[in-house]
Amino acid sequence: MRVAVCADVGSTFTKVSVVDLDGCGLVASASARTSVDTDVWHGLEAAVGAALAGRWSPEVPWLVCSSAGGGLRLAVVGYEPLVTAQAGRRVGLSAGADVVHVAAGRLGRAELTALRAARPDVVLLVGGTDGGDAETLTHNANRLARARFRVPVVLAGNVAVRDELQAVLARAGVPVTVADNVLPRIGVLAPASARETIRQVFLRHVIGGKRLSRGRRFARLVRAATPDAVLTGVEALAELAGGDLVVVDVGGATTDVYSVLTPDERASGPGREVAGSLWRARTVEGDLGMRWSAPQVVRAAVEERLLGEPEGAELVGEAARRAADPGFLPVDAAGRAVDARIAALAATVALRRHARGVGTGERSGRDLRDVRLVVGSGGVLRHAPQEVAEGVLGAVLTDHAGGWALPRAARPVVDVDYVLAAAGLLVGEYPVAARGLLRPLLGPSGGGDTPGCGGDSAVAG
Repeated sequence: MRVAVCADVGSTFTKVSVVDLDGCGLVASASARTSVDTDVWHGLEAAVGAALAGRWSPEVPWLVCSSAGGGLRLAVVGYEPLVTAQAGRRVGLSAGADVVHVAAGRLGRAELTALRAARPDVVLLVGGTDGGDAETLTHNANRLARARFRVPVVLAGNVAVRDELQAVLARAGVPVTVADNVLPRIGVLAPASARETIRQVFLRHVIGGKRLSRGRRFARLVRAATPDAVLTGVEALAELAGGDLVVVDVGGATTDVYSVLTPDERASGPGREVAGSLWRARTVEGDLGMRWSAPQVVRAAVEERLLGEPEGAELVGEAARRAADPGFLPVDAAGRAVDARIAALAATVALRRHARGVGTGERSGRDLRDVRLVVGSGGVLRHAPQEVAEGVLGAVLTDHAGGWALPRAARPVVDVDYVLAAAGLLVGEYPVAARGLLRPLLGPSGGGDTPGCGGDSAVAG
């Protein structure tokens, strides 16, 4: 059997999947604590060893994604808030970044101070359509050059001045890489080049720069930031499913929502978004999570009128307990019920915001009515009994008071085996293996068995 190792090195846990390269799916998995306080290689090696369990050689291919050490922190500097800055923010999210700062207009002393204070790993510098305004982009590039800014810059603005500004930044010692304009024309969002460039800058500068591992092997193995790998897996799943889908990933600190929609030709007509539509989108709700941000979940649920008395008062204390002890694990039915309730609230609020356009910057929101598949992810769902996980997703799909159009015929499913990140790592080089991982999420009609697969793969760990 030909296999590959896919690993996600998270801030808390490192999760490893052993995947059959001939499309038979997942054959083993394991996890270990991420040893970020010493050397992440130790935790990765332990998890891989447990997954391989002596059945396969450690020399099989390893494909790794990482969000350890805070993942990829991105700042966006654009021309004005509703057009290029917003377009840049959407592209940054699609590249798997945590967008920690967005600046619009000319950078002055105060704006530069705020940019530094955000501690980005990468700056996405955008501005102007091709052949359009170049003054703001030119000013900002020169401002960063005069400030001797040492954070890597991805320059993805007006092509008319791109080469000139690249030279200005490079002469000042600013690490700079160019990409195609993210907004070449009003209403046309072109994320692919910038997304790939951000990924390469992340691998080249950020992974090594965070000093997560003393040796060079870890940096060589990492292929993407984890959210970037997940979105790539979500895109592959949408292609396999042949329709619109949504993924809700409820984590300890954030809740991420990914959606892949069928492009709507009407979006190019009157009233279209001037910053363009990103049909494959991600939003990150940094105030919605199961542990660190549990109190904010309760607060947001009250504001959204999802919680009333006395339940809200009871959850305030439970949420505070979880925030104070992020490693907390419920040991009884009552504690597990509280976790499920917090998860349902986080997922519901996150979907409301995503559909309304909060975080995507789309004034008209995202039309999710044709979504056929809603995938739940995150440890709270993966480790819950099936009926509890389905209840969490059911709360999202019956949220009639949320001010958004619900999917009309969506099937909920949980990514129990955590395959989306692994599929995203595999799809470029091993597309058959990626499809084999994803098919179970589509149910009995998910494309049938792959010839030669016995269908009885064991999962260890």
